[in-house]
Amino acid sequence: MSLWPVYTGSGEPHDGIEQLPPPPPWRAFDGGPVLPPPPAGGGTASPDRAHRARTYRATPECVQLVNAALYLRRPLLVTGPPGSGKSSLAYAVARELGLGPVLRWNITSRSTLHDGLYQYDPLSRLYAAGRAHGAGVPDGVDRAGIGDHLRLGPLGTALLPYARPRALLIDEIDKSDLDLPNDLLNVLEEGQYEIPELVRIARHTPTAALLPDGADGTAEPVTVEHGRVRCRAFPFVVLTSNGEREFPPAFLRRCVALRLRQPHGEHLEEIVRAHLGEPDAYAHELIDRFLQRGSGGELATDQLLNALYLTGAAGLTASSRDDLAALLMPYLSADAGGAAADQGSDAAF
Repeated sequence: MSLWPVYTGSGEPHDGIEQLPPPPPWRAFDGGPVLPPPPAGGGTASPDRAHRARTYRATPECVQLVNAALYLRRPLLVTGPPGSGKSSLAYAVARELGLGPVLRWNITSRSTLHDGLYQYDPLSRLYAAGRAHGAGVPDGVDRAGIGDHLRLGPLGTALLPYARPRALLIDEIDKSDLDLPNDLLNVLEEGQYEIPELVRIARHTPTAALLPDGADGTAEPVTVEHGRVRCRAFPFVVLTSNGEREFPPAFLRRCVALRLRQPHGEHLEEIVRAHLGEPDAYAHELIDRFLQRGSGGELATDQLLNALYLTGAAGLTASSRDDLAALLMPYLSADAGGAAADQGSDAAF
């Protein structure tokens, strides 16, 4: 029996992912051999990311669209201003649904599809092959041990044939080269890719043992057959964007789009409560001032959290707390800051 919603936004881990119904026929994948899911844990070994996953507070719209992406086996394109929780969402979903450590691909202007799929060091392999030849290894054998010189990237790991989906965060896709979104189309649509270096040697070396992304030297490698990787459970892919550029229509058509906004009212208080406990009288006052100040320009929720933490922990006088809070919450746009300054006391603490 299927379950809606699979992701509830409650923050409590559960096995609801096991009740996810079969995919639409046009999004079914049959990769193998099937790999067991990684240990669930907290979705990440990093304490700060574990905290973000545990304290994330999803809106009803967010819950609905995350589930739409999970059911449809489509990437989730999350846009919103800085500090609105775009990247934290991936960790929250992974923690609640037990999807294992989040695979993270941080995008820059130099990122290419190849970077996300795998990294290969041909020079180290050439050196290893020369040493093996000197040791008398016969021809026809992969003297270089290619698996020692090739490692899967975060996207390449996410598309391995795991029994349940992995969580993949492709962070700040709007920073990429213009070609990257289009390059991603075929891989995310087909749920598979080839490693040419392995395809070329598949006749005499049909399998290769490779380390997945995030694995250390003690981890068990995964087996890739004939240089081809095809997923079984399509990963939960979160692509984040600050809304600084437009994406091609073909790319947008293949994504479920979620627009996050800065939290207000009770939602903002829930976030504060999750991070710092029940707000006191001064915290409520500072939240109100944050909301009023935010009407004059762009602010981020983590600016408020920083101000609340410091003003509560530093033992300051009332006037000093106000001065510090104002300094910790500058506008994120110079234009907004100038406009707010022109408004005088309307935006001032």
